[in-house]
Amino acid sequence: MDRSYEAEFAELVAAKGAALRRTAYLMCGDWHLAEDLVQGVFVKIHLHWRRIRRQDSFDAYLRTTLFHAYLDTRRAKWRRETPAEYLPDLEAPGTEPNDDRDVLVAALRRIPPRQRAVLVLRYWEDLSVEETAGLLGCAAGTVKSQASKGLAALRPLLAGTVFEPTNADC
Repeated sequence: MDRSYEAEFAELVAAKGAALRRTAYLMCGDWHLAEDLVQGVFVKIHLHWRRIRRQDSFDAYLRTTLFHAYLDTRRAKWRRETPAEYLPDLEAPGTEPNDDRDVLVAALRRIPPRQRAVLVLRYWEDLSVEETAGLLGCAAGTVKSQASKGLAALRPLLAGTVFEPTNADC
C-alpha cells in the first residue's frame, strides 16, 4: 500500500477507534475483549482497504464487522486465549469507575448476546429498526422482538437503580 492509503487508514482508526471500542464494550462487557474485537475489525478492514474504503455505508460496514467478530467470540469459546496467572495493576484507558455505567453494563451482560447487540445498536448507536436489521442480517420484526425481550429482561435487573423507569417513562 502506498502512503496515501496508509494515511487514510490511520485517519480512520483515529476517528472511529474510540467509538467502536465503546460499542464493543457494551456488547461484550469487557474492555480487554473490546480492544481485541476492535483490533481484529481494523485488521480485517486493512486487508481489504483498497476495495472497501469508498463505500457509502462505511460506518455500517464497521459495525457489521464488529458484530460478527463479537458473535465469533461467543460461538468459539474453545478458541479464546487463556488467562494469564498474573496481570499488572493497570486499567485500560477510559475505564475510570462509574457506578451508573457499571450497573448498566453488568445488567447488559446478563441478557443473551443477540438481545444485547440489538439494544446496543438501537439505543446506544441510535440506529433505526431497519438499519439494525440490515447490520444483523435479520428481519425488522426480529429486531423489534429482540429489543422488546431485551428491555423486558433488563427491567428487573435494573430495579432499584437510577435506570429504573418511572411512571412518566412508561
